[in-house]
Amino acid sequence: MSALDISRLAEKQRQMARQVILADGFGEIRWVGGCDVSLRRSRRSSEGAATVTVFSFTTIESIEAATVRGRVEFPYVPGFLAFREFPLVARAFARLKTQPDVLILDGHGLAHPRRFGLACYAGLELDIPTIGCAKSLLCGEFEPFELRRGNRSPILLDSETVGFAVCTRDGVKPLFVSLGHKITLETAVEIVLRCAVRYRQPEPTRLAHAQSRRAIGR
Repeated sequence: MSALDISRLAEKQRQMARQVILADGFGEIRWVGGCDVSLRRSRRSSEGAATVTVFSFTTIESIEAATVRGRVEFPYVPGFLAFREFPLVARAFARLKTQPDVLILDGHGLAHPRRFGLACYAGLELDIPTIGCAKSLLCGEFEPFELRRGNRSPILLDSETVGFAVCTRDGVKPLFVSLGHKITLETAVEIVLRCAVRYRQPEPTRLAHAQSRRAIGR
């Protein structure tokens, strides 16, 4: 991929970022979804699997899951993973019988160099409230804090709060939560904590991660 192609995609991200809605765009939450994409590379091509799960928000019990596999044509370029992963996400999402009221994605939203990570892209394309919930920090910085469940520290990028480092289990390193679309940061953190019942990750994305890895043979 040429530098010109990357420049054009970066500009597309900046333009689409202006369409992101930074307010709660839903009423009562009944169903919460989780999404993860697993990839396997070979010498000639890359193959991926995307899983989207649906959980009851009341009981945090699994209701449904859809998984698709396919070739991944877009190359790996940091900061542009949405273009690489979203086609599989969209196919998996289309197979669901129950549409979630909000979708948590294993990736970033506003906590992105151009304020437009996978969670923002998916939210706009699927027209659904989305949350980015990543295991590592892509950009920005945060102040260290006591690792007790519920504690958090703002992720600052150019002096702007773009997310929170959130502790979901005592003594366990934080997750990095940022809004994607049609949701506030405060609500996003509340939902992630509500869904992180026993483990570091929220149950919807934890199950999606396990199933997508299984589908790709990892």
